[in-house]
Amino acid sequence: MKKLSKSALSHLDGPLLDKAKFTPSSDATNYPFSLNIIKNLKEISFPTQVTFFVGENGTGKSTILEAIAHNAGFSAEGGSKNIHFKTSEEKTYSGTQKLADSITLSWRYKPHHGYFFRAESFFNIANHIDYLNSFDGKAYIPYGGKSLHEQSHGESFLSFFKHSLSENAFYIFDEPEAALSPQRQLSLMAIINDLCTKSHAQFIIATHSPILLAYPEATIYSCDAQALTSIAYTNTEHYKITKSFLDNPDRYLHHLFNQDMID
Repeated sequence: MKKLSKSALSHLDGPLLDKAKFTPSSDATNYPFSLNIIKNLKEISFPTQVTFFVGENGTGKSTILEAIAHNAGFSAEGGSKNIHFKTSEEKTYSGTQKLADSITLSWRYKPHHGYFFRAESFFNIANHIDYLNSFDGKAYIPYGGKSLHEQSHGESFLSFFKHSLSENAFYIFDEPEAALSPQRQLSLMAIINDLCTKSHAQFIIATHSPILLAYPEATIYSCDAQALTSIAYTNTEHYKITKSFLDNPDRYLHHLFNQDMID
């Protein structure tokens, strides 16, 4: 696909990625096709620059993100399209790769830059970056000129978001809030908003954070039902449980601890 100028990008009707279409699999007994959310998944639309996937652990939100990332050309471990390495056996990713192969991505404009951020493998990415830098006598270090391993967990996350995101790029984030304090989550929201306001940057994010989910006019998909469902922010379990707890923590703790004693 031909590279578009900034003026051409400014006239795009919608975000970079329009839709992800899924071809049904005959192998419905093996992971990830055995997941209810995958069995009923035919198409995902991306009408806004920021899209969230929410759901309980094990519902398949990260699996969907990983498969889209694979199909878009990112490594299973995460990183940019220029980062390719493995710390696990290929079979670890075979299920997700099969799901990725069943996806057809429909782009309004296919970007040249992007990043697949996986909180659980970010340590491995930092190791790989330091390894690459060890071959350079000038010790070039991205992300603010300081190794990610010389920063706290949360600082390294935020340093990446501050120094490595660019305009008109495509980003997939899997639980980016994992090491971020509430204040740093607000900082991440500001970074996302700045890029979306200035350009056609697009973010697809799996999260448990009720703070990030409050991003204005974002599309939110819930994976908690038998089928992927569009849901309003205040209807997400993340919002309802967090708000209910903060409104009356004593009631929650009394019920929780008494229930534990009964069990």
